[in-house]
Amino acid sequence: MDLTPTGATQTSATTRPGVTVSDADRPRLARHVRLTFSRTRQCQVLLHPETVVVLNGTGADILELCDGRHTVAEIVTELGTRYQSVPDDEVRQFLTRLVARRWLEVGDG
Repeated sequence: MDLTPTGATQTSATTRPGVTVSDADRPRLARHVRLTFSRTRQCQVLLHPETVVVLNGTGADILELCDGRHTVAEIVTELGTRYQSVPDDEVRQFLTRLVARRWLEVGDG
């Protein structure tokens, strides 16, 4: 679930105080962010103005489920069916970091 930004600029706001995600939140990509497959890199990337974030497989799987319909709890459950073990706290930390950077938005369940 590492985020590896490449490109001209990096977002300086890595955290916002008080930003957390709850099990009932329904995360979705912000309007200015796109998840797409990079043929050059042969992996999923997150496109943000002037930044390309290379995702590992787990990070891409999480973001594919961030469609505004799945709750955080449902995302964790779905990942549990795909992988042997899913550290719930790591998924929540990953989502919290993306919300703090304003790459994800959350709606209440």
